[in-house]
Amino acid sequence: MSEQGARRGQEDDWWRQLYGEDGAEGGEGAGGGGAAGDAAGSGAAPAAGAPTGAGPADVGPAKASDTLDERVASVLRTVGPPGWGDRPPPQPTPADAPAPAAPAGDAPPEETPPRPEPDRPAPPDETPTPGPVPPGEPPARRVPSPPPPPSEPIPLKATGPGARPRDVARSAPPPAPAVTYIGDRPPTYEAEPAALPAADPAALDELVPDTALEGAQYGSLTLRAASQRGDSARYRGDVRRDALLTARFGAGRHALIMVAVATGRPAVEGAHRAARDACGWIGGAVGRSYTQLAEDIRADRRGDLKAGLQRLTDRSYGKLRARALERGGPPEQYTAALRCLLLPADPDCRTRVFFGVGAGGLFRLRDGAWTDLEPVTTDHGTPAPIPDPTPATDAPARPGPGLPHGPGTAGYPARPEPFLFHAAFARPGDALLLCSAGLADPLRQEPAFAAHLADRWSTPEPPGLVPFLATAQLRAKGHAKDRTAVAVWEA
Repeated sequence: MSEQGARRGQEDDWWRQLYGEDGAEGGEGAGGGGAAGDAAGSGAAPAAGAPTGAGPADVGPAKASDTLDERVASVLRTVGPPGWGDRPPPQPTPADAPAPAAPAGDAPPEETPPRPEPDRPAPPDETPTPGPVPPGEPPARRVPSPPPPPSEPIPLKATGPGARPRDVARSAPPPAPAVTYIGDRPPTYEAEPAALPAADPAALDELVPDTALEGAQYGSLTLRAASQRGDSARYRGDVRRDALLTARFGAGRHALIMVAVATGRPAVEGAHRAARDACGWIGGAVGRSYTQLAEDIRADRRGDLKAGLQRLTDRSYGKLRARALERGGPPEQYTAALRCLLLPADPDCRTRVFFGVGAGGLFRLRDGAWTDLEPVTTDHGTPAPIPDPTPATDAPARPGPGLPHGPGTAGYPARPEPFLFHAAFARPGDALLLCSAGLADPLRQEPAFAAHLADRWSTPEPPGLVPFLATAQLRAKGHAKDRTAVAVWEA
């Protein structure tokens, strides 16, 4: 047999030893047949260490240890030159070294066994690679692991170019705590309402809400107004004695905006009705004469304005006295402190007119500093008694329905305190504050209170309704009255 046939027989014999095939299978393992017999008959010397015939060692699986080194040595004895099988196994080379080239020969090239690699973490979509496959068993198929569960959906607010909310919350500084009171300790009463006022089933229309809020913008002015119960009234369940009225008369450049704030007497039953009546009656009187009043303001006729508004105020207080007599109570108790602002809607007119009677405050905020604009009282005399109603030619002095008349009414004064009047020209950036005594007292007596309000209301843009109310609610120990604030910002 040729040398090529001898090599073929040696290869077949090696594969039978490697996979433990039965020597009798196929009729090639017994009687010196097969490749070994061909090699002997042809006179070719077998390679060193190669099997030379059938025998007990050729039957069944090989008894040699099935290790990687034994397999490499067996391959070298089969396909390599004589003496290669007796050499020690080659030392492992680094993972990045090139694999040794297979020896050239007539036999077909055999596949080089894979070199062991260090353990690596399995990819997330595949199972770890199993160990060596035992002889006679097919290699296990690699089954991909199930896809990972979907992650939590990103909120819609986080899908833009910015970071996710959790990242923003981690990086943004915490908001500064809101200032709720001024002083070294909080006031005695709680900040939130505790008790509701008692209600009369037959007079539910007389109920007064805990807080009133209003706002508007006309021309160059922005209006914010808020009225709320004091801490003491919230705790005891008393009704709010402060009344707030905001009204617009007319339209366009000739419109006139009026704001009225009234406070009833403390510890007097029906004080909130007196404050509401005072606002309603003075508002009705101004509304009926708004055309002439607006013209006087634009022409800066302050003398005429003061005289006309004083007559309107006196007659409104006269109605209060008459209502007290109707109710059977003393007229000096059914009264209220009244303060009003007249604001023309004409953007070319920046004159602001104040008038009123009783306690309260009028302040101007300019360049971050407060100025008390409370007018100096010049009317020190006792108001004249109310005469019997007679026809009058002056529209603002025309008597309205319900004016006191008849026996027993001529001795009562029209108003309990001097009349107050002030007209001011507003500059861009100014803020004018009209308030009841509940806010005017801490503003005059507590420097920290005044500084906090000045800081919050000196912004380039006027605050919204809610921020304005939050600032007006600033508490101070010893000041638990009802409070009403009306602020006008000039653009």
